[in-house]
Amino acid sequence: MQLAELAHQIRLLEIRTGHLVEEITGGAYRSVFKGRGMEFDEVREYTPDDDMRLIDWNVSARMGAPYVKKFVEERELTVMLLVDLSASGAYGSTEKSKRQVAAELAALLAFSAGKNGDKVGLLLFTDKVELYLPPRSGRRHTLRMIRELLAFEPEGKGTDINGALQETSRLMKKRGVVFLLSDLIAPEEFAASLRLLKAKQDVVAIELSDPADEKFILKNPVTFEDAETGEIVEYSGNIAEINAALNAVQEEKSAVCRRAGVDLIKVDCGGDILKPLIGFFSERQKRIR
Repeated sequence: MQLAELAHQIRLLEIRTGHLVEEITGGAYRSVFKGRGMEFDEVREYTPDDDMRLIDWNVSARMGAPYVKKFVEERELTVMLLVDLSASGAYGSTEKSKRQVAAELAALLAFSAGKNGDKVGLLLFTDKVELYLPPRSGRRHTLRMIRELLAFEPEGKGTDINGALQETSRLMKKRGVVFLLSDLIAPEEFAASLRLLKAKQDVVAIELSDPADEKFILKNPVTFEDAETGEIVEYSGNIAEINAALNAVQEEKSAVCRRAGVDLIKVDCGGDILKPLIGFFSERQKRIR
């Protein structure tokens, strides 16, 4: 992609997601994703109204009088975007491919987090970690992430969600929010890592779904090509069997996320990408209340 074209695509994406950010950040984002709680600010002299459990005994011993710890609410949140760039993301039976939708969703989440003063990081992966941008705040950093989402050319073609989750667990030292954007192929392979990451972080899985992922309407024979391996298979059996297998995979994705305690947002790449996000925020707000 030429530099001028890339700059144009970034600007279009920023404009397209601008009004959508307003809908998400209208109180929903902040109420759903909290900061890490309270952080230490300073010590001050004890007063009769203070909780004795807040006394700092080391400082009190040095000063010869009781001092208590003062805390302030820590609002800043760390948000990590894990985006699947495997070859299956280039597919799209509708106007947009999975990768295009992933870029829009990631931009939407990045701008939403940025508007709330949160730090945002990006991890692009295929069958390996392709790129890692540490969490930072600011519009310049957000635009850098969007540039990578639109123009980055991965070396790998396969998918290793398991490895991406494990690397994220290693990189994130403090509790934050992790968004996993992928078509979630082979969920049984990353189920254990998903549970382990959820124990440390607030994890939200966003499944990028193409209509053809759920139902084939073609007639026999059907020729399939695996985008990640290049393997070609011709199938002349019952299409109903393929659809039954696709349904089973969808059910397994939901089951893996449910067992891990991870929220799953299903986004149809041929439909409205905002509606599932708004539905997620609304439902999560109800659970919190």
